[in-house]
Amino acid sequence: MTSDTLRQRHVGSALAGASASPAGRPEEDADALKKAALPTAKRPEDAPLRVFVRQHADVIAPALLTLLSFWSRYYRLGWSNTVVWDEAHFGKFGSHYLKHDFYFDVHPPLGKVLVGLAGALAGYDGSFDFKSGSVYPEGLNYTAMRVILATFGALLVPLAYGTAHELGFSNRAAFLAGVLILCENALLVISRFILLDSMLLFFTALSLYTFVGFHAQRHQPFSFDWWLWLVANGLSLGMVSSVKWVGLFSVALVGLYTIYDLFDKLGHLAMPKQVYAKHWAARILCLIVIPMLVYMFSFWVHFALLYRSGEGDAQMSSLFQAGLRGNNLVDNPLELAYGSLVTVKSNAYGGGLLHSHVQKFPVGSQQQQVTTYGHKDENNNWMIARNWDDQRKWLADVEAAGKDPIKAFEEEEPQFIKDGDVIRLLHVSTNANLHSHSIEAPVTKSMWEVSGYGNASFGDKGDHWRVEVVDDMYKGKPGHVHSLTTRFHLRNVAFDCLLRGHNTHLPEWGFKQGEVVCDHKKDTSSSAALWNIEWHRNEKLPAAPRSAFRSSFLRDFAQLNAAMWTSNNALVPDDTRDDRATSAAWQWPLMLVGMRMNGWGDSSIKYLLLGNPAVWLTSTVAILTVGLLVVIYEARIRRGYHDWLPGECETFMFGAYAIAGGWFLHYMPFFIMGRVLYLHHYLPALYIAALAIPFLYDHFVGKKSRAQQNIVYLSILIPVLGMFLYFAPFSFGFDWASDLMENRSWLADWQVMDYRI
Repeated sequence: MTSDTLRQRHVGSALAGASASPAGRPEEDADALKKAALPTAKRPEDAPLRVFVRQHADVIAPALLTLLSFWSRYYRLGWSNTVVWDEAHFGKFGSHYLKHDFYFDVHPPLGKVLVGLAGALAGYDGSFDFKSGSVYPEGLNYTAMRVILATFGALLVPLAYGTAHELGFSNRAAFLAGVLILCENALLVISRFILLDSMLLFFTALSLYTFVGFHAQRHQPFSFDWWLWLVANGLSLGMVSSVKWVGLFSVALVGLYTIYDLFDKLGHLAMPKQVYAKHWAARILCLIVIPMLVYMFSFWVHFALLYRSGEGDAQMSSLFQAGLRGNNLVDNPLELAYGSLVTVKSNAYGGGLLHSHVQKFPVGSQQQQVTTYGHKDENNNWMIARNWDDQRKWLADVEAAGKDPIKAFEEEEPQFIKDGDVIRLLHVSTNANLHSHSIEAPVTKSMWEVSGYGNASFGDKGDHWRVEVVDDMYKGKPGHVHSLTTRFHLRNVAFDCLLRGHNTHLPEWGFKQGEVVCDHKKDTSSSAALWNIEWHRNEKLPAAPRSAFRSSFLRDFAQLNAAMWTSNNALVPDDTRDDRATSAAWQWPLMLVGMRMNGWGDSSIKYLLLGNPAVWLTSTVAILTVGLLVVIYEARIRRGYHDWLPGECETFMFGAYAIAGGWFLHYMPFFIMGRVLYLHHYLPALYIAALAIPFLYDHFVGKKSRAQQNIVYLSILIPVLGMFLYFAPFSFGFDWASDLMENRSWLADWQVMDYRI
């Protein structure tokens, strides 16, 4: 059969079909004949390039978005050669890992370890002090460090695309999700510096991606892919929690869904009990054990790298400090004796060293102040002295023997301190005795004041403290008090109260140091009433064997996390300080504030943390709309309305939970936090909220005609692209006078024009 014959049959059948159409008109029939007569390869919609793009859209789209993302995050990264914003903190923390000096910070260590790794890969030796606004030295490749950390920010875009696909978005909606994250100015600028935020955002996005990916495998339980997604979700939850504690909001999102899922499976009566128990075991292993192991491993790396004594020692237990290289605690004599010079450390979470100074209390007894202090200082030094009764008896015996008291003390054998002994603590610098009395403490009125009183030869029974041993990590002589390893109470004999160094801070007149009180309620269960000897010197005693001072990882891990928690809670707003960088949580979703990231001089390169209004404000409307739809649809379902095709309701409701629930859990907790807040705290919630826009696009427009879809799609896309370019100078930096940006100063609190730094 010839090709002409085939073409005639093809055209004939087309004409027959056209004539049978009820809507057929002569001109339509002619158009149909012309189209049918065209060779298949020459149809515009079937052009080879279009066919290729359609067939490989799931690869081309994310690849294009990823390339653009890397370009935007890498572009002009090295332009500003000064320390920008919190690079002053996190660059310095990275330096500590390279120098191996121990430091303390309120955040878990994973992100800062990665900053240190970025410095090592960039050839940095850790010698720069990262002072805010200072110029980077010639030998420090800060650009390479920024590139490494910007990579985490660049990967947000393909993660958004992948998350949208796992949630069941159309290809168009998934592409839109990627564009929204690509063109969000605040997400862009926060990723371009040596900060933790790019890593926090990446691991938050990764946690959401693996969470929805695991949900997509729900119909294939215990398959290889099911396990793969579940393990990946556990690993990502561990990593996001190991960068900042706000990563626990992602844990809450997954945890609440897991509880619901397991409860739902409990109602599946056909499911064998063994299978149900296996579901529980899998969740416990992957979503509790694995994240916890990842979190603990980050601290193990932290301790392994920071093996030298550094500025953060005082936040850790005395026993931990003794294990650091360069620390003088290893020279401590083991057993405590009269005449020993010591520092006494509170075991309260984040507790400091017992301290005194010449300043007086302006209230109460107006005697010498006694506090706790977190830094090492000569005013932390005390001498162990006999109580007044024993002191008088000893002096009488010396005088009866016709000896000089000083020489007699030097010649006598060491008299060791034991459990139950009553002693005095004499402050070395001021010669005052540690003292208590039944006068209200200056801040904690329910407890009694502790002060410095008298001198080496004058005092009263309010200076007497009984040593009550609680436990000892060193198995030496029973009942003896050992430096570093023994924890004890100090009970005031005259007033039967316990010395307590809690975390209440004194006002400015007390230099905001920790308040020390005497607890007449005698709460022996509180760690604040526990003390140990930290630094110890006594010429009569030899240094302890090194094997005596060993700390365990679990104890150090718990101690550091407790200190982090305490310090984090202490980051409260300071009403006496005008900090224009701070903001309130209610301002964030409406984009009412911006934040300058560095100096704003006319010739400096300036950066502003400010979002893309087309993304930021639209996402707020979208996330509220998703929540409203859930309420409406739930009400209709309960009233018996059938609005869904099979499977549609479950897909919508899970997507709504992942997006609206994720936004809620990453945003609302900031309303109950007492700590100081900044705009960048909203960015993880913003990332999730942006996904609500393509989610609603699919929901409302996905079944409309292609023309209607295009109109809505472009009405979202064009403003996003336009606003991104309009505000791009704030993200990429600009070096002209800020007066020229006045047209972009829509609100005073955006901080474009309102003040200069």
